[in-house]
Amino acid sequence: MSFFTNIYNTTGLPILFEDPIHLVKTLVMYAIIGALFYLAIVKKFEPLLLLPIAFGMLLANLPGANLYHIELFIHEDGSPINMQQIAEQGNLIDFLYLGVKLGIYPSLIFLGVGAMTDFSALIANPKSLLMGAGAQLGVFIAFSGAILLGFTPEEAGSIGIIGGADGPTAILVTKTLAPHLLGAIAIAAYSYMALIPIIQPPFMKLLTTKEERSIVMTTLRPVSKVEKILFPIIVTLVVTLIVPDAAPLVGFLMLGNLLNVSGVCDRLSKTAQNELMNIVTIFLGVSVGATANADNFLAWSTVKIILLGLTAFIISTCGGLVTGKIMCWITKGKINPLIGSAGVSAVPMAARVSQVVGQRENPSNFLLMHAMGPNVAGVIGSAVAAGVFLSYFA
Repeated sequence: MSFFTNIYNTTGLPILFEDPIHLVKTLVMYAIIGALFYLAIVKKFEPLLLLPIAFGMLLANLPGANLYHIELFIHEDGSPINMQQIAEQGNLIDFLYLGVKLGIYPSLIFLGVGAMTDFSALIANPKSLLMGAGAQLGVFIAFSGAILLGFTPEEAGSIGIIGGADGPTAILVTKTLAPHLLGAIAIAAYSYMALIPIIQPPFMKLLTTKEERSIVMTTLRPVSKVEKILFPIIVTLVVTLIVPDAAPLVGFLMLGNLLNVSGVCDRLSKTAQNELMNIVTIFLGVSVGATANADNFLAWSTVKIILLGLTAFIISTCGGLVTGKIMCWITKGKINPLIGSAGVSAVPMAARVSQVVGQRENPSNFLLMHAMGPNVAGVIGSAVAAGVFLSYFA
């Protein structure tokens, strides 16, 4: 009998069943994890990110596995992490999480995004920057709302950045300002990015008329190779001079784009777009998901974060649309306000949604390239907003 008892004690079952409350929390987490697996695999909502995040959550909630130790990274006295302690006491996820904690993964993700993104629409129509800026409204509204709900300024900044619909940016800000909220904020950010085709269209129709949605925009002017090369260099200089804390994101975003448009770094550009992007995505998703264990994820603060994140995302969408309507009025109907909703930064999904909604009203309408302007502007805008929060609160 003692033989079987010893075997039982070496499993995770005693840990799972020793506390009824913890057991219930763990089962609730498994239900949430199952829902994320369903969204990723069955519904195909952002599967490249939701699937690793969900599996990371599963690893974090396996009783007795001890793959991630939050106490190695978050100290009550505010002291910095001890690399020697992590090397001696850490486990697999602890080592992967260093890429998050040190801000490596988000910047490398931006490198890949820059290499895959065509900035021509923004260069040809610089006015798109205004719609990208307008779509950051939700970031600062959610920040104010989080303060009113009792969050600290650091936590509020991390929550507000969800409105930018930019997962790597949200992770970079949160790992610095509020690492204890990383799991909830990352899951909220990527979930809303995945649900863009569901969340945005009702507000796009609510805030625009049929005539506005049917506007056919003129073809964008051709952009020269010189312009494409100068753009990332100039943007890096200007943005980092104004907001130095945005340099890790904006700098790597523009480096990735320069690798692509220069025409002399095809191997590096393809590596950034494919192998490097895929590897970093796996590491980022698993390590971020592993921060969401039952004890720190199942709290009222998580519910508030999810609601504030949704509010931020909706307001950002509306901010971009209202800016688009204003520009439509100023230009006397030359700009379709639907492209303003793409300013929320989720590249290129938000631009595709603008295209789909516009084409439903007018089958001859092709808004995708026009929407890429605000879309790319939104990426830059969310990075700048992140830099503002980091400069004030880090």
